[in-house]
Amino acid sequence: MAPSKTTTTTRTSRARLHGLFAAALLAVTSAPALAIKPFTADYQASYMGVVGNGRMTLVADGANRWKYSLTVTAPLADLRQTTVFEDKGGQWRPLSGVDTAKVLAKGKTKNATYDWGRGVATWTGDVKPDRAGPIKLQSGDLDALLINLAIVRDLAAGKPMSYRMVEDGKVRDLTYTVAGKEQITVAGKPQQATKVVSTHGDKQTIAWIVDGMPVPARILQRDKGQDAIDLLVQAVR
Repeated sequence: MAPSKTTTTTRTSRARLHGLFAAALLAVTSAPALAIKPFTADYQASYMGVVGNGRMTLVADGANRWKYSLTVTAPLADLRQTTVFEDKGGQWRPLSGVDTAKVLAKGKTKNATYDWGRGVATWTGDVKPDRAGPIKLQSGDLDALLINLAIVRDLAAGKPMSYRMVEDGKVRDLTYTVAGKEQITVAGKPQQATKVVSTHGDKQTIAWIVDGMPVPARILQRDKGQDAIDLLVQAVR
């Protein structure tokens, strides 16, 4: 029996929502970098044309450990993603992650474990058997969420933005290129931003990075040429 229109829409919506973090924004070498500091960033979120809210937070989680979280809420969707990572000699290493997505009243939760002692990453929860891992880790690997922070740091340091992302039982190589400068409006004020772009298949992620801001001021994901998700920062504190 062919899938219903609602089922197909749900699957497509989940893929688009998760794609923001999987295709968005690693690899961080041991070179000196900007110091990590706690922050809270509030966003206006547009998901499939419906306006909602987003928030990114970074808080300390022990000695040299941090918890980085993103939530996006809209009438059609509720996504919550958290990564715990360590700062090991200037290199960020994900330790665990939880990804919960609820779209059109149907939800999924995935749990990631990055075991650097064994050198492998594994996934549990609502995952397919071929996406459970293990995936062999390499020095510099990050998950999808941490790339949001990595591109800001790498751009400021003048480093190449070529990343190896280990996420959802897969390894993906991403490259961001600078597409010039643009003025964007943040909380009613014009800001000069550097525009960076990454294209992977029929998905494209564009981020606008403002000097001094710890996360992208705007993140836009396009799927097959259509805007899917758009996050625009309103305040950072």
